[in-house]
Amino acid sequence: MSESAVKNIDGQVYREVLGHYPTGVAVVTGRADDGEHLALVVGTFSSVSMDPPLVSFMPMKSSRTFDRLSRCESLCVNVVGEDQQDVVRTLAKRWENKLDGIEWFASPSGDAVLADSVAWIDTRIRETVEAGDHLIVLCEVHDMAVTNPVSPLIFHRGDYGGFACSTPA
Repeated sequence: MSESAVKNIDGQVYREVLGHYPTGVAVVTGRADDGEHLALVVGTFSSVSMDPPLVSFMPMKSSRTFDRLSRCESLCVNVVGEDQQDVVRTLAKRWENKLDGIEWFASPSGDAVLADSVAWIDTRIRETVEAGDHLIVLCEVHDMAVTNPVSPLIFHRGDYGGFACSTPA
């Protein structure tokens, strides 16, 4: 596709079309050098490789929280459950002290695992790639667990919701 064709894509149409594809919601946590616990809501988290174990997420380049997270020794990705919409909305609104009043426990690396999250994944940043107005953050997996096997929270057509499998587990 030519560069001129890409520039002609209307932003509103782009959002509408891609909004019809659901994405999972995750919360990335870390500890700043000053000890503050940081948290960032992302809707673009994915498994990348089993060998070696890698995952990725895509924060906006302009994210001040990710700017601080990028300097953390480790990060923990929390896969949130469909009943955690209020926690996600609270974290997304706050600029600082994001975890105040939110229940969590420490992962093996010491980063926050949100209580009632579906799963957590302890990681270290391996590489960050610029991609338009976002970054692709590739992370090595160091530890992980399922802690609450419930339906994950998804983002679809501009809103949060749950997911139900068509066949029993």
